[in-house]
Amino acid sequence: MIIWLNGAFGAGKTSVSKELVALVPQSRVFDSEYVGYMLRHVLDSVPVTDFQDWPPWRALVVQTAAQVLDYVGGVLVVPQSVLVERYWAELRTGFEQAGIPVRHFVLHAERNTLARRIEADDVEAGARTWRLAHLDAYAAARPWHAREAEVIDTTETTPAHVARLIAGRVA
Repeated sequence: MIIWLNGAFGAGKTSVSKELVALVPQSRVFDSEYVGYMLRHVLDSVPVTDFQDWPPWRALVVQTAAQVLDYVGGVLVVPQSVLVERYWAELRTGFEQAGIPVRHFVLHAERNTLARRIEADDVEAGARTWRLAHLDAYAAARPWHAREAEVIDTTETTPAHVARLIAGRVA
């Protein structure tokens, strides 16, 4: 199974994923951004604004997840924003074709909370401008997120609480 944690930067995906793997037996974090980092070295001559724009990213995320699950089993927790509905549809279809069940959660927080969290993030300080610029894309994605996922508001709660909520829903 895959537990996909979607949402804007600053919603708590990384923090919740760390808490969640402590609660869900045989789970591990699969950070699909590393697939994008790998592709940057190979596809640097194909300009995109986001590595998710490369079709191989979407296909390789599905294939990598399938290979990992075939090898070790268990549950993959994927903390990854997907803000383009067509990209999510490709991922979802790929997982379905691979026979991998997916629980899709969108961690939501109000825009001012997201901006405050992004500004306070010292770990990824170099990405602040890029992340803040994607708040409009997140707002535009909210309607399809509501159709495609279980939305959990993280504005006034802790990552540990959100992780317990998700663990209870997937148990």
